[in-house]
Amino acid sequence: MNVIGLTTSTADRKQRAGQRLVVGLSGQQVTQEERAWIRDVQPGGFILFARNIAEPAQVRELNRELLSLLPRDLPPIRCVDQEGGRVQRVKSPATIWPPMRWVGNYGDLAFTANVARAIAREVRAMHFDLDFAPVADVDSNPKNPIIGDRSFSDIAELAADHVAAFIIAMQAEGCIACAKHFPGHGDTSTDSHLELPKVEKDPGDLEEIELTPFRAAVKAQVGTVMTAHVLFPAWDERLPATMSPRILKTVLRDRMRFPGVVVSDDLEMKAVRDHFPLEQQLALGTAASVDVFLVCSDPALIHASWEGGVHLQETEKSQEDAAIDSMKRWQRLREHFLLRRPPAPDLDILGCLAHQELALRAHAMGQV
Repeated sequence: MNVIGLTTSTADRKQRAGQRLVVGLSGQQVTQEERAWIRDVQPGGFILFARNIAEPAQVRELNRELLSLLPRDLPPIRCVDQEGGRVQRVKSPATIWPPMRWVGNYGDLAFTANVARAIAREVRAMHFDLDFAPVADVDSNPKNPIIGDRSFSDIAELAADHVAAFIIAMQAEGCIACAKHFPGHGDTSTDSHLELPKVEKDPGDLEEIELTPFRAAVKAQVGTVMTAHVLFPAWDERLPATMSPRILKTVLRDRMRFPGVVVSDDLEMKAVRDHFPLEQQLALGTAASVDVFLVCSDPALIHASWEGGVHLQETEKSQEDAAIDSMKRWQRLREHFLLRRPPAPDLDILGCLAHQELALRAHAMGQV
């Protein structure tokens, strides 16, 4: 694969703007209308949800079709949220995994690695390239409505150990991992899908608790990090992490030295959509070093995000320079993970006896 996106023609700007989007689809098949805008936008990736899933063979065929709709030198990165517990898009006959808290409760990093390998193999059998897992948040607030048992632990150091073990094992199977939601969604009392949460902690506490698992994720060479639509006034009183250079550039890129791809959480979430116009989200996110924007369902918002990305490159050189940098990182991710990975397993690995036994052992820890 060649590094692309280094010129400044209108066609190149359109391509860069599209490649910086990971988008959702309406149903279990690609509609004619979706094929048309996919040809125009050329998104960098797709994300599937329960509405897109009937059974594993259908998912695999849908992912194959999505691959066929983009140029060979720009293969889409096909994504899913397959964490286990409450957030598992593909269910039976795939293995039904418990929440990662139960895996953390098992207290064995080798066991966590085995679970990650099993999830990765099942995901890859359905021709996904990236699993938006693991959650690297520390479950430090019992009133948190969105994280809870999705987190490995309420103790930062334990969460960090399991996050690192999970990432190393998953990526060894050729599935890109994603540490989320940076710099930490665990100590919120509101859901960023519905409103803009705020974490009122001093910098020392944020360093000691929230950042500990993310430091472990970066050390484990995680391919991607997803941002949190959360305010951290100790670092930035005005902008949520997704749009804050003080958080993403200063903390994640400069201090933690993360060289990989930064993905925004969904731009449809009310935490950002109710507070910032779309073009401001794109401009501020890009300036903060977000590489890829997630738009999970709304075709109008997908198209507006693409057009906004083109417009920003046309009007501000700094935006175009940042878009070019993002394209380089996105392409390096492809080259690192897609070119040299092992062949995808067969579908009969889904729900196999070895995976079911792992899940049963973890389920038992839910009673502890």
